[in-house]
Amino acid sequence: MKDLLQNIKQCTICKEHLPLGPKPVVSAHPKSKIVIIGQAPGTKVHASGIPWNDASGKQLRTWLDVSNEDFYNETKFAIIPMGFCYPGKGKTGDLPPRPECAPQWHKPLFNELKHIELILLIGMYAQNYYLGKTAKKTLTETVKNYNEYLPKFLPLPHPSPRNRFWLTKNSWFEVEVLPELRRRVNNYVNI
Repeated sequence: MKDLLQNIKQCTICKEHLPLGPKPVVSAHPKSKIVIIGQAPGTKVHASGIPWNDASGKQLRTWLDVSNEDFYNETKFAIIPMGFCYPGKGKTGDLPPRPECAPQWHKPLFNELKHIELILLIGMYAQNYYLGKTAKKTLTETVKNYNEYLPKFLPLPHPSPRNRFWLTKNSWFEVEVLPELRRRVNNYVNI
């Protein structure tokens, strides 16, 4: 695992497409229990090199009901984005994750992760990649039907502050999904 993570952090396969250059962000340990698969690092995470070290990460830790110490404990959480580097800015937010990363690195990472109990799929890129044809037509439908993907996967919306409207419009998320998410995370984090 150590060599694999080192290889990922030195990856440059899509460097010509990255406005800030390659700086892969990933965190994992062979004993990780929960895998968080998000989109790609933003500019703050690119600068710090610390995954989910931004407003979205703060919201995610609130959703999970975990401390920073637990969240960044690699034996508890592996953090594997769909795109490992900041992809650049688009018209309405960051560009999609680079398509080279997941096919290149996810399988080798999962081959090393032998103790996974739960995979959190954050956002439609992760959901479409891992759920394939079983993903619903929209992210909202996929998250609403989260029970269909358990116990292996739990799909979530992105915890970005930009998603306030989605969270307000879909109040069932806090009532139905968050308690189940917290229950399952608590089972594996506090072992």
